[in-house]
Amino acid sequence: MNKKVILITGASSGMGKETAQALIQQGHTVYAVARRIDQMEDLKKLGGYPIQMDVTQEKEIQNVVDTIIQKEGKIDVLWNNAGYGLYGAVEDIPVDEARSQFEVNLFGLASITQKVIPFMRQAKSGTIINTSSMGGKMYTPMGAWYHASKHAVEGFSDCLRLELKEFNIHVVVLEPGIIVTEFGDVMLQNISRYSSKGAYSTLTQKLIAATKKMYDSGQGSKAAIIANTVSKIVAAEKPKTRYRVGLWAKPMVWMRVYLGDKIFDKIVMSQV
Repeated sequence: MNKKVILITGASSGMGKETAQALIQQGHTVYAVARRIDQMEDLKKLGGYPIQMDVTQEKEIQNVVDTIIQKEGKIDVLWNNAGYGLYGAVEDIPVDEARSQFEVNLFGLASITQKVIPFMRQAKSGTIINTSSMGGKMYTPMGAWYHASKHAVEGFSDCLRLELKEFNIHVVVLEPGIIVTEFGDVMLQNISRYSSKGAYSTLTQKLIAATKKMYDSGQGSKAAIIANTVSKIVAAEKPKTRYRVGLWAKPMVWMRVYLGDKIFDKIVMSQV
């Protein structure tokens, strides 16, 4: 197997952590970064290299890239996986909070990508995986800023793919469906914080109840499905441009594309 140097953001929990574990066990050199370095001790014990990094801090990003290049001389795979879901009504969420959503989900991703590209370009090889979501192709009420950030990741990735093609750098978009991680908890905290009272309280309570019911009933795919998918991307000589995996990912995007706005609106609202 061709062992690779891999940099993963958002590796302290969920999809990032599980995938980091799998890739380390496969023999790859894995640099796992996140704000919560205390939650990556297990990755260190497995043979990974955890580094504390906040994707909104330019100096920290530069330090991570410099550290890896000094030690390994290259970065073969960058997986931009850090992100979170800001939920609540557009009217209720302060614009500064919305800016923070974009700082993490889009601008942080862009910053680390900018810093890694020159080394991939010099090597005339590399793979950049950007975590979008089925939410990058569709929408739900109360998710305007989250969906907007993921729609932006989709457009950003498509343009980047064309720019980097001549340098033999692959740009892959990962579009998970519903995966059992901390994402649901963070989403529920946000929506409760901003829209549990006031004009949107009825819709908010319905959305909270539907989300809790789904997670409590054990729906959602396990993070292992993402680990398997990323492992495939890492091993592929010519990876696909998009991988849509996990509960509801394929059918929801299919419905969005083929049924039109009004029917899709009815389907989404019937769930809440």
